[in-house]
Amino acid sequence: MSRRDYMNTLVQEPPLDYSFRSIHIIPDLVSEDPRPGLRPLRHSKSGKSLTQSLWLNNNVLNDLEHFNEVVSQLLAYPQNLAWIDLSFNDLTSIDPVLTTFCNLSVIYLHGNSIHRLSEVNKLAVLPRLRSLTLHGNPMEEEKGYRQYVLCTLPRITTLDFSGITKADRTTAEVWKRMNIKPKKVKIKQNAL
Repeated sequence: MSRRDYMNTLVQEPPLDYSFRSIHIIPDLVSEDPRPGLRPLRHSKSGKSLTQSLWLNNNVLNDLEHFNEVVSQLLAYPQNLAWIDLSFNDLTSIDPVLTTFCNLSVIYLHGNSIHRLSEVNKLAVLPRLRSLTLHGNPMEEEKGYRQYVLCTLPRITTLDFSGITKADRTTAEVWKRMNIKPKKVKIKQNAL
């Protein structure tokens, strides 16, 4: 199977779905059975799932400790993880571990307990991120929430299930000029 055929196969695979499982800690995934979907999951010869999507929504996770290790046990190609659903958990921050999965294009974090808008900055290193949800977190109440996210993540095309328009981008740019002060560069002066 060529790499292209392999990637096309992965995109069509159903998600590895651990939603609504009352999972408290990430290592519990290893002993938990995923929810059955409409189509059966395909597995590698080693028994790992061939999907690019992992759904952990509607659980009681408050951190992502051991995430890398567990994902490596569950997915045949963890580096190809493209979609992670962590919505409706008890997360208070955006764990930097998510930034180690450079193929992530969809991240759902809505309905958590993330307070600081600056947490979004961590996701700026993800080159393929196109869809992000954060609504239902306390950060959403901060003034300029949408504009801040759009300025920080200029490549996203949907935020909170809403498409980003040219007008949204223009508004975000104006907001940025009015609210984010550029970093001053200190110039060293040689003593005369």
